[in-house]
Amino acid sequence: MSPNRLSRAHAPGENPAPPLLKESAPRSLPNQYAELKRLIKQRGVLDQQPAYYAAKTALTLGLLAVSLALLFVLGDSWFQLLNAAYLAFVFVQISLLAHDFGHRQFTFRSPWKNDWLTLVFGNLLLGISRQWWIDKHNEHHGHPNQLDVDPDVDIPLLAFEVEQALEKRGFARFVVKYQAALIFPLSLLQAISMLRSSIEFLAAKKAKSTLLEALTICAHFALYFALLFSVLEPLQALLFIAVHRGLFGTYMVSIFAPNHKAMPLLERDSKVDFLRRQVLTSRNVVAHPITDFCYGGLNYQIEHHLFPRLPRNKLREAQPIIRGFCRDHCIAYHETSVLQSYKEILQHLHEVGAPLREARKIR
Repeated sequence: MSPNRLSRAHAPGENPAPPLLKESAPRSLPNQYAELKRLIKQRGVLDQQPAYYAAKTALTLGLLAVSLALLFVLGDSWFQLLNAAYLAFVFVQISLLAHDFGHRQFTFRSPWKNDWLTLVFGNLLLGISRQWWIDKHNEHHGHPNQLDVDPDVDIPLLAFEVEQALEKRGFARFVVKYQAALIFPLSLLQAISMLRSSIEFLAAKKAKSTLLEALTICAHFALYFALLFSVLEPLQALLFIAVHRGLFGTYMVSIFAPNHKAMPLLERDSKVDFLRRQVLTSRNVVAHPITDFCYGGLNYQIEHHLFPRLPRNKLREAQPIIRGFCRDHCIAYHETSVLQSYKEILQHLHEVGAPLREARKIR
């Protein structure tokens, strides 16, 4: 991959370089990221936003309270399935807030208070290990789209390059053949996958406080099942769980997949510098108040990856600074629409699975 191919600037909506950077890009001058950080600091967008996060937390918990109220008001009505879909939306909003807290976009002065904040929003409200998520997510942030390093490109039932596809065996190989068609149906199982990963993580005693994390996850599910089965008929409760957990997973995949999928991949020994590593592997989705709310700021993925502690309500203010800096330094800055992002992802997944489909035809 030539340096020009790596550094060519892209207009919004234009498809960037092919998704595998087989050769390392030349390192940028070491002071380029420092220069960008200085510009960002001068605008004050890295400052803590306690008022914003207090309001956002109150709003999110209010949304949760509405779902709980509907559970009791509607009783054992089949309209509860609509409440289940609504609760899936609320759970993702809680997840996005937990994501912000995990990045210390809002912090208390006492470290133990920060730990409790992520414990409440991750383990207690969502039933997911906060330490598992933070460890996995930090690894991703340090090595986005880097093969054999980024956990988000090491998914058993998906492949993001042909070599990965050819290595698949059994059921995984079948899925990868048709992964473009199956990715969203499979996303219905994402909530189960996150719970399984949390259990495996805690069982391996990798958390700083394994017992506390396990107890809070158990408390989440004890309360969750108690509420549902005490108000709803057994069949209704089971369908509520299926709709809620299924749509929770699909919504999560829908807003996380556009961040990096079908963007350039880096080899394990890549020497691409931090600035380009973060920008070249990330995709922004065009800003709009509704998009910003539904994506929880993840649509500003380039800004978020360059400055993970940048508060969500300041991402839009930081965007023109970062976009201009990338333009001035000839660094590809890829931004596209919601629909185009999904088109790029599905097209890429379809192409990666093509050799497996062709192999079957040859036989």
